[in-house]
Amino acid sequence: MLDSAPKRSYSRDEVCRLLGIRESVLDQWEEHGFVASLDHYEFRDMVALKALRQLRARRIRPDRIRRILDALAIRLGDVQDPLRELKIFIDGRRLAVQVDGRKMEPVSGQLLLDFDKEEIRRLLQFPGKHAEATHANEDATRLREAAKWFDRGVELEQTGAPPDQIIAAYHKALEHHPESAGAHVNLGTVYFQLKQWRKAEDHYLAAIKHKADYALAHFNLGNLFDELNQPTQAMDSYSRALELQPDYADAHYNMALLFQGRGDTMNAVRHWRTYLKLDPAGYWAGIARRELARLRQEAVVGGGQA
Repeated sequence: MLDSAPKRSYSRDEVCRLLGIRESVLDQWEEHGFVASLDHYEFRDMVALKALRQLRARRIRPDRIRRILDALAIRLGDVQDPLRELKIFIDGRRLAVQVDGRKMEPVSGQLLLDFDKEEIRRLLQFPGKHAEATHANEDATRLREAAKWFDRGVELEQTGAPPDQIIAAYHKALEHHPESAGAHVNLGTVYFQLKQWRKAEDHYLAAIKHKADYALAHFNLGNLFDELNQPTQAMDSYSRALELQPDYADAHYNMALLFQGRGDTMNAVRHWRTYLKLDPAGYWAGIARRELARLRQEAVVGGGQA
């Protein structure tokens, strides 16, 4: 069973899974200064990251996000971190901010972001496109519903809701958008935690089917195979994750353990060293250093080299 108490802290991998993003996206947000670079994130950090994911989903460029945040900081002098302190959301075609229970534009005067204005202009000029426009509107509605239920699933996970409620929310998201790799991965992980291995595998494979370059899905599938004591399949999945994302620290960690279990000291050492370059601090780094030191000691005693 899942822990019924709300989580207080989330690792980088958990953040990426819950938000359905790659770690490289998180790195970019940190480079732009939208969020601090952290090993673990609190609930308020998740609020900020969720707002950024919503803006990214609408294909808002980083420079425009920066303009929004700067404008809010100027207009609301007592707000130090708009992403964490304010509710930023999409209201129809517009970006809106909730302040004291009221909606406001982030920038005075002309709207900074009017997502569908150009599309509406084209449709008015070409009335023959009405059928296509109707289909496009239906697709947009379907994707909005999928996003709503996906967010609901994430929210339920964050607050420690019963698994059946979380599962139901992600299934609703998939009803509206069956190709959602993020929803499949999150569902797979819920089933993984419930030890429902076949369902977990089915959803991880579905995520990969719809998004073959989804490193997190390959990594999670590797975890599943590892849990089922299928080291060859686990290694294949971790290797694929590393092909897609060479700086995937946790994949290097798990590969090191698998090679170590095979008695392949050279490759185990290689992955331990890479892991420590990527994640040199914290509890898991301490374990990595201990295992690396043990392998070196065994190599010295055995007359080898590590």
